[in-house]
Amino acid sequence: MSGVEDEVNVLTTLKILIIGDCGVGKSSLLLRFSEDKFDINQEVTMGLDFKHKLISIDDNVVRLAIWDTAGNERFRALTPNFYRGAQGVILVYDVTERSSFMKLEWWLNELETFATNDDIVKIVVGNKIDKENRKVTRDEGLQFAKRHATLFIESSAQTREGVQYAFEELVQKILQTPGLWQTKPTQSLQLSDDPVSSKQSWCNGWCGN
Repeated sequence: MSGVEDEVNVLTTLKILIIGDCGVGKSSLLLRFSEDKFDINQEVTMGLDFKHKLISIDDNVVRLAIWDTAGNERFRALTPNFYRGAQGVILVYDVTERSSFMKLEWWLNELETFATNDDIVKIVVGNKIDKENRKVTRDEGLQFAKRHATLFIESSAQTREGVQYAFEELVQKILQTPGLWQTKPTQSLQLSDDPVSSKQSWCNGWCGN
């Protein structure tokens, strides 16, 4: 990390996951958010990818540890450790590929199976809205999110639209759920640690913009 980080007061570190089928643009979203870059020849993620990013929310600086996983079945052995301790998850589908939208139920079931935080915050992201051959309407995505009590937004990693907002909304909701990220004074938050669990449920919502 750069020396700039040492000069700011970081409130906490949050573990964020990006999940979804292969080819929906998970890695492109991560690259756009973390480095403000877009690579049209972005290679398919093999196994796991990981990036750090500082973000300012309501005058609080938060360090994000963002994990991107391959959507391919052959990397399923990585799944349990990938989900452990995560406070937020971005479920991505491709608005031009209906099968990736239909697979969201499967990804949610996997999340419920392996996530160690019952109140993990979720946002559904319909990606590639810059493409013309849309197969999933915005209303379909919104209704899915409302049905599963998640946040929702559409995005384009290529044009930047919705990318920053998706991460900001997710982090803001996590910070509104102290049990997800606050630790005891004598503890430090490590990526391998299970954060303090909370029985309080977060205020379910969705992003209508």
